[in-house]
Amino acid sequence: MSIAIHWFRRDLRLTDNTGLAAAAVAHDVVVPVYIVSAWQREHHWCGAPRQEFLCGCLASLAKNLAAIGARLIIRCGPPEAALEKLVSETGADAIYFNRDPDPYGRAVEQRLAARAVELGVKVHAHQDIAIHERDEVLTAGGTPFRVFTPYAKAWLKLEKPALHRAIARLSTPPNITSDPLPTLRTWGLTSDAEIIAPGEAAARARLGRFLDDPIRDYSATRNLPVDGTNSRLSQDLRHGTLSIREVYNQCTALAAAEPRHARSVGVYVNELIWREFYMQVLWHWPGVLEHEMQEHYRSLKWRDHLRPETAPGGAAFQRWCAGETGFPIVDAGMRELRATGYMHNRVRMITAMFLTKDLHVWWMHGESWFMRRLVDGEIASNNGGWQWSASTGTDAAPYFRIQNPWSQTQRFDPDGNYIKRWVPELRDVPAPRLAAPPSPGLPLTKGYPLPIVDHHRERDVALEMFRR
Repeated sequence: MSIAIHWFRRDLRLTDNTGLAAAAVAHDVVVPVYIVSAWQREHHWCGAPRQEFLCGCLASLAKNLAAIGARLIIRCGPPEAALEKLVSETGADAIYFNRDPDPYGRAVEQRLAARAVELGVKVHAHQDIAIHERDEVLTAGGTPFRVFTPYAKAWLKLEKPALHRAIARLSTPPNITSDPLPTLRTWGLTSDAEIIAPGEAAARARLGRFLDDPIRDYSATRNLPVDGTNSRLSQDLRHGTLSIREVYNQCTALAAAEPRHARSVGVYVNELIWREFYMQVLWHWPGVLEHEMQEHYRSLKWRDHLRPETAPGGAAFQRWCAGETGFPIVDAGMRELRATGYMHNRVRMITAMFLTKDLHVWWMHGESWFMRRLVDGEIASNNGGWQWSASTGTDAAPYFRIQNPWSQTQRFDPDGNYIKRWVPELRDVPAPRLAAPPSPGLPLTKGYPLPIVDHHRERDVALEMFRR
């Protein structure tokens, strides 16, 4: 009897799972395993909201596997050691997994491949997390793209992979021991965030809702931070409860069936391409996690210019984290993040540019804070977005284009609905007053802080810092 292990990682689903489908076709028995990371307390790249979502996804996956005759095996510790032990216990002759785009996952895969040779076990690494990965989208000269627009044009021209059917039946030996499903206590974490529903069924329902209506107006509404205007699929793509291929295929099918909505669908597909662009940037330039992509900006004189894991950041950074800056749109975003593990993408840009250009805090502090608070924390996209806002990355916003939080409010939350939801002490303040600085020394309302800085003055400071 041929036995294989499928190592679940960022592919927590049974539908259109490349590695799992290959294992099921080639082997009589498949042992599904998820290996729980052993770090404790808060991690520089991860926090309680994302781990809580992960726990829910694993519980959902376990139920879905049980429904088709299989059992999710949970192990803990270094992946290569856990997999070696599982090979010994099961007699498996192959390990299947879907490749990880991040440097840590890449290093684990290399160690596993080397150990598998010694064990005489075949390793099958599959492409699944991205439609096009690593070296598939290159310039005519065979080099990776550093600018998004030509990358997107090249991406769109490539043939797209086919989807795999959902797994209908799997057989897992009954005598394999398993650790319990993880909870937040596994990592010594607690969370008071009210996160979105986890699991494959919930992800599929979100995709259906988005395709039923919001995507048709996406080009007009995508920058409005009110509920229901975007897909809310980012955490599902991050954890693999949805296949990126299925999302893309359903979008393009809708555009073909309803040409009048093709523009809005295309704008959304562009967001999917941005995700893969940042993944290939991280693949080819992993140093972006350590320093600015643009070398000539690595000597910028940021405030709090110490790595986040060694220094918590100063008072201004802490007020930004708490949503107490006196800038309503910034505070609304930061409070939404704390309460839900999510922040609308437009508000992510506003809050990130405020931290870097108004408070002059090193973008790495904001990058780390987002990763520890976001349910959808994706290392590549988060780093790319922060370096874009800080004007230090590939395809970055020019340093002299600095978003004004007051005018951004007027454009994207003109009625103040988003601000009043997340900053309730401002609910009785007329919307026009939320889009302009208050009179000197007079807060917008009792109990709400004065603006922590003067935007126009700090804009000049940022411009001078970059000019130097």
